[in-house]
Amino acid sequence: MPELPEVETTVRGLRQVLEGERLMRVEPRRADLRWPIPVDLRQRMTGARVTALDRRAKYGLIHTDRDDTLIFHLGMSGRWRIDPAENGKHDHLVIETDGGHVLALNDPRRFGSLDLLTTSALATFPAFTKMGPEPLGPDLTPTYLAAALTSRKGPIKALLLNQAIIAGLGNIYVCEALNIARIAPNRAGGSLKPAEIGRLIVAIRDVLAAAIAAGGSTLRDYAAPSGELGYFFKQWRVYGRTGEPCPCGGVVLRRTEGGRSTFYCGKCQH
Repeated sequence: MPELPEVETTVRGLRQVLEGERLMRVEPRRADLRWPIPVDLRQRMTGARVTALDRRAKYGLIHTDRDDTLIFHLGMSGRWRIDPAENGKHDHLVIETDGGHVLALNDPRRFGSLDLLTTSALATFPAFTKMGPEPLGPDLTPTYLAAALTSRKGPIKALLLNQAIIAGLGNIYVCEALNIARIAPNRAGGSLKPAEIGRLIVAIRDVLAAAIAAGGSTLRDYAAPSGELGYFFKQWRVYGRTGEPCPCGGVVLRRTEGGRSTFYCGKCQH
């Protein structure tokens, strides 16, 4: 599943060809993805000018001058294609701009989503109402995270994946950040000391920044809108590396909980 760095890479790629452009054609090519596509999407978006593109957690936001924002989620296999040679079977939304660009939202498994809200009402979007701070934003501070983890007995890995605590973190980058911070994934969240919380925040930001710089991690169907693949998988320290050496010299271990794999080092993560 595309995670925060992949969505950020996608938004940056779309920004280059969409920002400031007028949408001359907006064509939903099916009625639903994970849930129904807004029936008035074509009417509200056609003729609108894109004013900005942003990201919230794992969602991309396309703002227009009509006080409308198109919210997209890439689901398991979604990606945007810029100027494809032809429409594909799984191109479920096609957009054409006055600058001559064609963009297609491609999603073979249809676990992605499209929503359309007035920009002024974005805070009421159900997925956003209970989200925690952005991991790369100023609100993720040691004071905040210490308070959020106080008395928590659940494992720190599960707590970091809780979108109400920190928005946008996913399995790959949580495994990597915990390894960098030398914290065992099964440690009770409330047991972390201030120094460990400080290391963890730095590790989260560093791994996300490095992944964004590398264009994300290419898994299965994901690629940037330009078609380029992400290369951060070459920098993975523990994720997907069972039995291989950790940078500390230990061995990467793997366990499965709730159908999700956790990768960690038994030597340096305590």
